[in-house]
Amino acid sequence: MPNITVELLAGRSLDQRRQFVEAVTAQAEAILGARRQDVRILFVEISGELVAKGGVLAVDAE
Repeated sequence: MPNITVELLAGRSLDQRRQFVEAVTAQAEAILGARRQDVRILFVEISGELVAKGGVLAVDAE
């Protein structure tokens, strides 16, 4: 059973999440041979105040 955790900055729409889980689930089926109903995806939202890249907080890079 694939358990897939996705960390991303907050703000993605419900439609974007739906598209993402469909695509990732399809790939888990094709590549890993997983059954669709066994693919579990967990989104972990991170606020821009809690992550930095290149010395700049994500909230300041927007």
